[in-house]
Formats: sequence, structure tokens, C-alpha cells
Amino acid sequence: MNRLAGVTSPYLLQHADNPVDWWPWTPEAFEEARRRNVPVLLSVGYSACHWCHVMAHESFEDELTAVYLNEHFVNVKVDREERPDIDAVYMEAVQAATGQGGWPMTVFLTPDAEPFYFGTYFPPEPRHGMPSFMQVLEGVRTAWVGRPEDVAEVAQRIVRDLAGRQLDYGKAGTPGPEELAQALLGLVREYDSTRGGFGGAPKFPPSMVLEFLLRHHARTGSEGALEMAADTCEAMARGGIYDQLGGGFARYSVDREWVVPHFEKMLYDNALLCRVYAHLWRTTGDDLARRVALETADFMVRELRTHEGGFASALDADSEDPETGKHVEGAYYAWTPEQLREVLGEEDGGLAAACFGVTEEGTFEHGMSVLQLPAQGPDIGDERLAGFKERLLAARQARPAPGRDDKIVAAWNGLAIAALAECGAFFDRPDLVERATEAADLLVRVHMDGMARLARTSKDGRVGANAGVLEDYGDVAEGFLALAAVTGEGVWLEFAGFLVDLVLDRFTAEDGSLYDTAHDAERLIRRPQDPTDTAAPSGWTAAAGALLSYAAHTGSQAHRTAAERALAVVHALGPRAPRFIGHGLAVAEALVDGPREVAVVGHPEDPARAELHRVALLGTAPGAVVATGLPEAADGSGGEFPLLAERTLMHELPTAYVCRHFVCARPTTDPVELAEQLGTVRP
Repeated sequence: MNRLAGVTSPYLLQHADNPVDWWPWTPEAFEEARRRNVPVLLSVGYSACHWCHVMAHESFEDELTAVYLNEHFVNVKVDREERPDIDAVYMEAVQAATGQGGWPMTVFLTPDAEPFYFGTYFPPEPRHGMPSFMQVLEGVRTAWVGRPEDVAEVAQRIVRDLAGRQLDYGKAGTPGPEELAQALLGLVREYDSTRGGFGGAPKFPPSMVLEFLLRHHARTGSEGALEMAADTCEAMARGGIYDQLGGGFARYSVDREWVVPHFEKMLYDNALLCRVYAHLWRTTGDDLARRVALETADFMVRELRTHEGGFASALDADSEDPETGKHVEGAYYAWTPEQLREVLGEEDGGLAAACFGVTEEGTFEHGMSVLQLPAQGPDIGDERLAGFKERLLAARQARPAPGRDDKIVAAWNGLAIAALAECGAFFDRPDLVERATEAADLLVRVHMDGMARLARTSKDGRVGANAGVLEDYGDVAEGFLALAAVTGEGVWLEFAGFLVDLVLDRFTAEDGSLYDTAHDAERLIRRPQDPTDTAAPSGWTAAAGALLSYAAHTGSQAHRTAAERALAVVHALGPRAPRFIGHGLAVAEALVDGPREVAVVGHPEDPARAELHRVALLGTAPGAVVATGLPEAADGSGGEFPLLAERTLMHELPTAYVCRHFVCARPTTDPVELAEQLGTVRP
């Protein structure tokens, strides 16, 4: 029976034709396991996961393995991107038991959903000290039948241990300059001064930490913070982790030098990094940062945008090798010198190989190289380099393309909306603002119900069954707030308000901490609550940032107090583990700085208002909120933006007001003076 045929997850649909009798995560699956008195095999992955595909081909498509699975287990398949709550709960158990985690995640459960045996990828035969998948299945089956009391005891102990991991940061103070300075010192100790970034291989783009470093520089003038951010951004932009032809970033680098990526391209990485590079350009004026921000924005629009106006989740790492017909990781992106010469000719091909670091030995596998753009390469001029890129990109587009996961994830679209809106405003690209607005419209039209509650996903305009989690509310609210600042359309502030109010009502604990799932969400063996970043901002600190920004827009003390209480976790963790709470540190920088509130009033057709508005958006003050519109409404309310209340024109000219906690500096009609008010604040 094909129970996956009607789901919206592309990952689950990839397994719909397996001989394994898969169930989606439903109460009925566990009822079936209870009726048959068999354990549940929980397999968690996502569509762009290379090793998920490998295990599927090796084991889940194997008839003999499927027969054994179907006879002795109820088999449940979960897309971690649709159900991050399930993934988080059982990944915590896997990491606690094994010291590591990853995907595919393979967990064996009782019919009460209690885990008792864990793993990730299992090969089809014993390999490198790992048992085969069939050996694991047989061992679990033997224990289940022969030692049921032991299995039950292990499962109950694991659940008790997980329950004992409750966070208690409610008594920690609000983070201030001292904690942020300590966090910076912690990052300095872990910084790779030779290659940029933090830690060793594999090396991930530290998107949230980079945003913190830029904000810390803006608030304090720290040149060390700016240097770490700028050098890391340049190293990534010149490395193989960045697609030198089509723009956009791969998931991570398998080495410390950013040379060879794990080739999957995720929406969240690209949205976050697009915004970081735009903010770096805003700080330094660096041409490379500007180019990468725009190329990444264009990549998202060109390759991830769906017919409905949203943005797809990911591109696969694997694609078909034209020579072998097999799906191979990186086949779409890697080159040999001979392939460059075939496209560009003998002379230009050799020059391109030198420019892009393509060697006869190869930097990847089988003599292939991942394109880089080393600073020490030949200087052939921007125009000629652009010509090489254009011709190579056209040739690459004739290759079999990686698969695309077309589901729309609310949180990640929120991140993309913020990035595209700001890039459009910074770089005079109204088309990018339009794409951001269309994605926001889709979220409102498809993902929000009549109570403004969010659904996690949709596909082909059809909403998924899974409720939004905290990161969806925080990131979508952030996207709406950025769109409100750029467009001057107060409806986006209103929608953001609906979402942050739901955070207060449905996700907040009595001590001010935040849960990843709503109070009325499906009950799992543990209610997930994680303040640390993964590849994207934690829901906890994303929501804190949205609460803080909304409070700055409206003057709501309730929302500001909620943000301050939620940020107590940054006070506790920031100095000790800054790499893992980078977004919280960035939000804390805004809190310490105010954040500043900027109101720009004037008639929309007046170019002087547009200039003041642009200067306001380009201000580097951490987390500053911006509202623009007509002068004071007739009723004194400020119209759609409370920040505009009682804001009048000076000398009948468009005027800007820079405030903290609604206490304002001297209003100005001068863009230069406004820039000074919003520039770096020196100690």
C-alpha cells in the first residue's frame, strides 16, 4: 500500500515507490505497531541529503531488505524539513547516545514512540567497523522478541534522560556590552586566521556569527570584528563553496580551505549569506561583497523561485553523470582543463583554468576540479572574466541538472524575503523587491489561516498538514518587517504583529523562555526547546529579534519585555558558546544599541524623501527599524506606522527622525547628517 502518494513532501514522494511499506508520521502508524507488537523504524532525512539517497538506493530499494522490514517493523519516513520538531527530539537522543548525529537518521522506537536504538547511515554490508543495515535490523528484532523487558527499560531511561534536559535560563540577566565583548573574545580564540571561518573540516558558513560581527563593529568600532567578517566572506566568495558561474553557496566545505563543497544548495544558506554580503557592502563598500550579494539574490530568483512566487527549499548535491548515467555528487559543477578548452578554445581554456584553479590532477574527484577564484590568479579584467563565466554557465546548463525540492518552507522564505527586499533597496533593483513581495503574498495567502497561524510548508500552492514551528513565526515576521521598511507599506508591519502576538500566546513559557512548538502542538516524548543556531537562526532567537523590532516600531513594552526575557539565554550562553548562538548575539547587539527607530516623512513623489529613506536603510546601526510615509496623520496616530506619529516636515522639506525608545535626536532634512546619526558609534 502506497501511503506516501498523497503527501506534499518531495522527499517522501521520492520513497513512494520503494518496496518498503512506508508510513508517514501519523497516530495510525503507531497504532499499527502496537497491534502487531513490532517496533517502529523511524527514518528521517531530506531531499537534498546525499547519504539519504545512498541509503535509499542500497537498502530501501532492495527487495530482500524490504521484505524483512515489512514483516518485522512498521516503517515511518519523515522529512526533517517538514517536521523539525520530530527531527530535533530524536536527534538529541541520537547525539546523547552516540556523540554524533547526521542524516539519514535511523531510530528504532517502541509503539509509544520511545527510542531504544539509534544510528545514522548504515551500509548494505559491514564496512569500516560499521554493521550492515540487515545486521542492525536482525539485532533489533532479536532484542525485541527475546529481551522485551530490557528494550522497555532502555527506552524509558532515554525518555527520562531527555526530560531531565530542560533549560533554565529564566534567571539569567539581559545581555549587555560585557557579555558581547566576551563573546567576541571567544570567537577570536576559535577563528581560523589563515583561511577564515571557525573550526576545522567540515567547515560551514558562519552566517549568524558574521552578522553579529558586523553589528558589533557598527556599535563599537571594533576593527577586529570587521576583519574576521570581511576575511571570512572573501575566503568563501573565492572558494569552491561559492558557485563561481551561477552564484549561490553550497551547504558546506568538506575541507578547511573552502575548496570542495558538499554540493547541495539550500535556500536558508543563500538567503542568510545574501543578506550578510549586502550588510558587509553597506559597511565597507566592498565590490566583491556587492557582486556576491547580487549574484546570490539572482541565483535564488533564477533557480529556486516557484510558479507560485515562493522559493523552493533546495537543489540536490547529486546529478546524472552524462558519461555513466549514474547520479554523482558534484557532476553538474566540476570541470577538467579539457572541458574548459572544449567550451572556450585552447588559449582561453588554459587561461580560464588558471583563473579558476582547475588543474590536471583535479581538486575534487576523478581529475575534476571545483571552480574557485583565487586572489593570486591572473588578472584578466572583469569584462573578459565575465565572458568566460557566461560561456561556461551556458555550457553547464546543457548538463543534467540537480533535482529541486519544490516545497515552500515558511521560515526559509521569510529569510529570503528579508534578503531580497534589502538587496533590492541597497542596489536599486526594484525587481528583487517585487520578488520579495510576491513571496510574502504567498505566505499570507497560502500559509496563514484566519487566525494568522502559520503552516510549515506548501507545495504547488497546496498547504501542507504540518503546523508552523517557532522559527517559522520568527523568520516570517522578520521578513515582513524588512519588507515594511523597504516598501513603506504598513500592512507588513501589521502581519508581523499578528505573528509575534502568537509567539507570546502560544510559544512562551512562564519564565520567558521559548518553545520550538506551540502549546497545542502534537505531544512528542519531549517538547523541543533549543536556543542554539543550526544552519539557520534558532527559532528562539529569531522570535526574540522579531519581538524586539516590533517593539521598536510600536513602542509596545510587552513585546520588548518578552524579547529581553528571551535574550537571557544569550547572557548565559554567549560568552561560553558564541559560535552556536550567533543570531542571539546579533539580536543582543540591537538591544544594546536601542535599537534605533528611524522615521522618514515626506510626500512619496519627492525625490528628497526617497534619498533620506535610502540613507536610513543603509545605516549600520544594529537592528535599526525604519518607517517611511506621509507626514503626521490627521488623527496624530502615524497612520500605518506608529513611528510616524507626530512627525512633521521641517521647512516643508522631507524630514528624518532618529530615536531610541521614542526619544528623538534633532530631526534633519540633510542626508549627510542622517548618515552620521546612523553610522558607527565609537566608544
